Amino acid sequence: MISRISGLFAAIAFATAIAVSPVHAQEAKPADAASAVVEGAAPAAEAAAPVAAAAAKSTDNPYGLKAMIEHGDAVSKGVLALLLIMSMGSWYILITKLWDTSKLAKEAKEIRATFFKKASLADGIKGLGEGSAFRFIAANAVEASEHHEGALTENIDRNTWVTMNIDRSVYDVQSRVQTGLGFLATVGSTSPFIGLFGTVWGILQALTAIGVAGQASIDKVAGPVGEALIMTAIGLGVAVPAVLGYNWLVNRNKQVMGEVKAFAGDLHGVLMGNRQVTKR
Repeated sequence: MISRISGLFAAIAFATAIAVSPVHAQEAKPADAASAVVEGAAPAAEAAAPVAAAAAKSTDNPYGLKAMIEHGDAVSKGVLALLLIMSMGSWYILITKLWDTSKLAKEAKEIRATFFKKASLADGIKGLGEGSAFRFIAANAVEASEHHEGALTENIDRNTWVTMNIDRSVYDVQSRVQTGLGFLATVGSTSPFIGLFGTVWGILQALTAIGVAGQASIDKVAGPVGEALIMTAIGLGVAVPAVLGYNWLVNRNKQVMGEVKAFAGDLHGVLMGNRQVTKR
C-alpha cells in the first residue's frame, strides 16, 4: 500500500515538472534574447566611441598650426612669417632660374645649328633675339674687333683686346645666370637654425607656464611644445628645397655656361681668322 502511494506521488511530481518546464523555457528565451541584444549593442557603442572622439579631436585641435597662429605670441608669429618669406623667395628663384636656364639652353642649341652658317657675323647677330645673351656677347666682340683705337688701347694687341672683351661679356652673362644662388644658400644654411630658435622659444614658454601654474600638467606643456615641434618641422621644410634647388641650379648653370663659353671660343676664332667682319 505504501509503495503504491509513493508511486502515485512520484507520477504527480513528474507530470507537474513536465507541465511547468515549457513555461520556464518560454520565459527564459525572451530574457536571453534581450540580454543578447544588450551585449551586442555594448561592443558597437564601445567601437563607435573612439571614432566620435577622434572626429571631435580632428575638428578641434588646440595644439596645431592653426592654434599657434591664433594664440601664439609675437615671437612665434615673427619666426613663422620669416620662414614663410624665405620659402616663397626660394621657390620664386627656383622657378625663374629654371625658366632662364631652359631658355638659354634652347638658344644654344639653335645657335649651334644656324649662327655660324650665316654669310657674315652681322647677319648672324640680326637673327638673334634682342635680349639674348649670345647676341650680347657677339655684339660686344664685333664692337671690340672693329674699334681698336685710342692712345691707351693701342698698346694692347688686337687679339688680346678682343679676348678681354669677350671674357668680360661671358662673365656678365654668368653673373646674371647665378643671380639668386646666394639667397638659396643663405636660406638652406639659416632656416634650420631659425626653426630651432622657434623650438627653444616654445620650450621656454612651456617651462614658464609650468612655473606659473606650479604643476607640470599636460595642458600647460602640450601647447608650447607642440608649437616648438611645428617650428622645427617648418624650418626643415624650408631648408631642404633650398639646398636641393641650389645644387640643382649650380649643375644646370655649369652645363649652360659650357655652351656659352664654347660659343665665345668659336666667335673669337672667327674674329681672329681671315674673314672680313661686315659692319652692322
